[in-house]
Amino acid sequence: MCHVSVGHVARLLEASGTPTVIIAVEAFRDRLEAMRPPRLLTTPQWMGRPLGRPGDVGTQRKVLEKALELLESVT
Repeated sequence: MCHVSVGHVARLLEASGTPTVIIAVEAFRDRLEAMRPPRLLTTPQWMGRPLGRPGDVGTQRKVLEKALELLESVT
């Protein structure tokens, strides 16, 4: 079985010229930072809901806007 992490996928996409942002819950910060992804956004949301609760459009929009701000810094 092949084990590929989100960090590895992000690096492969970046190498092909596609910028990425990993959005995850704060509980995974240490593990994800150890993978050294190009851009990481963690949120204080519940496990499995990094963008916020279903139907919480305001929170979801804020998280996505922050992710897009990270992409604006890509050179």
